[in-house]
Amino acid sequence: MGLSVATAALWVRRWERQQRRYAIDREERFTVVADAVEKVTAHQDRSLVLDLGCGPGSLAARLAGRLPRADVVAVDKDPVLLALGEAHHGGAVRFVEAPVGGPGWTGALGLDRAPDAAVSATALHCLAPDALRRTYEDLARLIRPGGVLVNSDRFPGPDGDRVAEVAAQVGRRRAERQRPAGHEDWASWWAAAAADPELADPFTARRARHIPHCVHNGLPVSHHVRLLRRAGFRHAAPVWQFGQDAVLVAVR
Repeated sequence: MGLSVATAALWVRRWERQQRRYAIDREERFTVVADAVEKVTAHQDRSLVLDLGCGPGSLAARLAGRLPRADVVAVDKDPVLLALGEAHHGGAVRFVEAPVGGPGWTGALGLDRAPDAAVSATALHCLAPDALRRTYEDLARLIRPGGVLVNSDRFPGPDGDRVAEVAAQVGRRRAERQRPAGHEDWASWWAAAAADPELADPFTARRARHIPHCVHNGLPVSHHVRLLRRAGFRHAAPVWQFGQDAVLVAVR
């Protein structure tokens, strides 16, 4: 049984709802990411944007809608999320299966020119420190001079930093106030999706790849900035922040 467009739309809508439990001001953050990319690509006839760790294409699809002259390539290693994205957003976004930060991952993208921007939303924190360093180095070689990396994620403060502890509390309280009605969370979404017969093939592929559960690498913004500068980005700083959640922009 293949994956229908209607079934993909249902699971993507449920994905969007459960993700709002975890990302503070999720839509505003997506808008900030798009603002940054729009600024850098304003004079490009046909810009190229990568979405790293794209999931089912939530951010990629918003970028494609906001930037009609952009080619958006969405990258992930999860066959289930990619299948949903291709069925639901495939007309606007090109999806690629590749492990961001893994050996040779940039060669799997099939790019015909240097990207103007790479973006990511709540994904790069899953990379171990060494993999993150390699990813930043790869991106510094890949992105055109003057292009950007825009990373929307959670960046915990250093252990023992009292201001960081207060920031985390402020973020938690805001997330509680914004939490949508309903009880579906990350684990229950995956459990329910795995029971859908139309997703049997993607889940079989997922199990074959032994995709591990994401563990936050715990790196603060300051550590990301150092890694980006060492990798070859000229500037790196947050352009939006609330609690521990931030949108970090690095200029190639």
